[in-house]
Amino acid sequence: MSTITIRLLEQNDWSKVWSFLEPVFRTGETYTFDREISESQAFHTWVEIPQATFVAEAEDHTILGTYYLKPNQGGGGAHVCNCGYVVAPNARGRGVAFLMCQHSQSEAQSRNFRAMQFNFVVSTNVGAIRLWQRHSFEIIGKLPNAFKHPVQGYVDAFVMYKELAT
Repeated sequence: MSTITIRLLEQNDWSKVWSFLEPVFRTGETYTFDREISESQAFHTWVEIPQATFVAEAEDHTILGTYYLKPNQGGGGAHVCNCGYVVAPNARGRGVAFLMCQHSQSEAQSRNFRAMQFNFVVSTNVGAIRLWQRHSFEIIGKLPNAFKHPVQGYVDAFVMYKELAT
């Protein structure tokens, strides 16, 4: 595998990122975003609201994945962050999500977050669950039938959490 660099998303990266985010949002199998989300709404949600948005880039400058980092809550909960990750279809199975998860934890620590929480991990997203568990995230809660999967109907969602070294 070629060298992968993870860096802050730049404005001119958006069209490449949107090219693989859009199908993920449209299928509606892993995220709770409206399946009809517009590109401008997606940009606002994925890039403008978070504290930072990153891309994983191959040596040839192909964008392989993206993630955002933001406080999970405000006020007294602002020391816990939240992330969302998507890997481009042609990069799946190449360790991109693993690297982005690793990077996000380091980045979160450098921004003084003390923990990371994934609020709504769809139970059918077994690859993501397995990956987060490899990174020592624990399932700390189950939301029964909380997600209406477009193919499998109502399925559970998990809350996953990890304290970060300070």
